Amino acid sequence: MSYTNLLYHIVFGTKGRLPLITDEIKPRLYEYLGGTVRGLGGIAFEIKGIADHVHLFVKIPPTVKFSDFLRDLKANSSKWVNENTNEKFAWQRRYGAFTVSESQVEIIRDYIRKQEEHHRKFDFKSEFESLLKVNKIEIDDFVWQD
Repeated sequence: MSYTNLLYHIVFGTKGRLPLITDEIKPRLYEYLGGTVRGLGGIAFEIKGIADHVHLFVKIPPTVKFSDFLRDLKANSSKWVNENTNEKFAWQRRYGAFTVSESQVEIIRDYIRKQEEHHRKFDFKSEFESLLKVNKIEIDDFVWQD
């Protein structure tokens, strides 16, 4: 038997960082994302964001390849939004994924819960670049290309 606790803080935006996640679709999108996480074998602890991006805090089993998980999550949810709104919706290609220690779980959950409050002070670009820096990930010229 394997003993794992694979926790991830995942962040990705709408294509072009357009404000496509409206207040009307937001709760249903978060529910759909959570259901998709469960359908892919994971557990969604928190999902929140604002009009141009989402944060997810999830646990993924070791049998699931992370890149496949994220591809399916983004593809399925993008398709769902397109089928349930009049918007032409897509997620940006790039994303941030950061492993989380069990000792940081409540800090990450609280951070995600407070996204709307947080973004009164910082835009997505500033936040994302800050997350990259804190996680010692080099910011390249391609980070904002869709």
